[in-house]
Amino acid sequence: MKKKSSKVKYRRILLKLSGEVLGNKETGDCIDPGNLAFMAERIKKIHALGVQVGIVLGGGNIFRGLAGSERGVNRITGDSMGMLATVINALAMMNALESIGVDTRVMTAIEMPKLAEPFIQRRALRHLEKGRVVIFGGGTGNPYFSTDTAAALKASEIGADVLLKATKVDGIYSADPKKDPNAKKYGALKYETAIEKRLKVMDSAAFALCMDNSIPIIVFDFFNPRALEGVVKGDDIGTVVS
Repeated sequence: MKKKSSKVKYRRILLKLSGEVLGNKETGDCIDPGNLAFMAERIKKIHALGVQVGIVLGGGNIFRGLAGSERGVNRITGDSMGMLATVINALAMMNALESIGVDTRVMTAIEMPKLAEPFIQRRALRHLEKGRVVIFGGGTGNPYFSTDTAAALKASEIGADVLLKATKVDGIYSADPKKDPNAKKYGALKYETAIEKRLKVMDSAAFALCMDNSIPIIVFDFFNPRALEGVVKGDDIGTVVS
């Protein structure tokens, strides 16, 4: 079992990665090997500090149920397809991590024993305590719930010290900073404020679940190569919702 490092503020984390950050719009790849390798190296670095790492990946780079329903796909069918997409991403991430020497397990909310372990809380905790990175695939296993909600649920179930939401921007803004030059960045927010303002960085169910279980959320730019390590060490990075 890895010992807690005195250098880190958060001993056990749940890292939420969107499926889109795995893809490459320029090449059309839904899973870009370069992006995948970049993420794996960042995760390996904090894992080496003694941080217990759980990961939830979205599936939007392959299929998004809500978007599918807008194009005529039955919502339940579309959400099921989206949940399977998260399993594909989880297996890709597992392969990337294990190729650089990080012991990893994939656990799924939907049982598929030939591909991954079923999620059992006690087993997940045991993997984390043994120093394995655990990737949770399949969302919540139910339609109508986003992978943000799945991340909040898994953070609660594993007793994570923090939920880290990795995005393409360096925090939560009052508007899209790419479209509005006057958008204001929040350094810190209360859960209630995030829910009231209906900030789109996470859905209200995810915010509410973290609020009920007193799990802070930190939103940060994953593509800043120093951000993830800085966050787990307690540096002032991104936006904190607590």
